[in-house]
Amino acid sequence: MSTRSSKTKGKAAAGESGGPNIYVGLLFVSLMALILGIIFLVMELSSYNWELGG
Repeated sequence: MSTRSSKTKGKAAAGESGGPNIYVGLLFVSLMALILGIIFLVMELSSYNWELGG
């Protein structure tokens, strides 16, 4: 059984770039959607002077 060389120790396996992938992109898209939703909610609540209910 051979040992691993010190050059590849701690690095990603072949085929894995280690950089951002599609899932990281989707996380950013969902984060932007949440922030945009919060902004629209604040804009809507400001038109009611922040009064909730009757």
